[in-house]
Amino acid sequence: MAVMAETTTKEIEKFNTDEEDFDTVMARDIIFDGNIYLEKSLMIKGKVHGTIESTSDLLIDTDAEIIADIKAQKVYVRGKIQGNVEAPQLLHVAATGSIEGDISAGQVVMEPGALFSGKCTMIGGEQK
Repeated sequence: MAVMAETTTKEIEKFNTDEEDFDTVMARDIIFDGNIYLEKSLMIKGKVHGTIESTSDLLIDTDAEIIADIKAQKVYVRGKIQGNVEAPQLLHVAATGSIEGDISAGQVVMEPGALFSGKCTMIGGEQK
């Protein structure tokens, strides 16, 4: 029987780090149109249109504007997303974040002030 892992404070604190703590950082002046696939953590500060898929963590920074479907293990949103988000482990939307689209996640955290418009589906293993 599968059991969902607990989200620890350390996991959430990872998203409160500087860009030096991420393997890849897309700067504010980057506008990317296409599909992104990566196996390491990514911080996006610019604009992306297309799809984003990562086998690691993804941070959408405060000024980022994303029009894309997203799939990453853990997704932390400080900026704006238009598209569906799949985060098997954790989706955390900060007070400055917004998502317009459907989400599916193992765990969802929405801070007061966060905006969400769509359908939310909780995914994961059986719970005791």
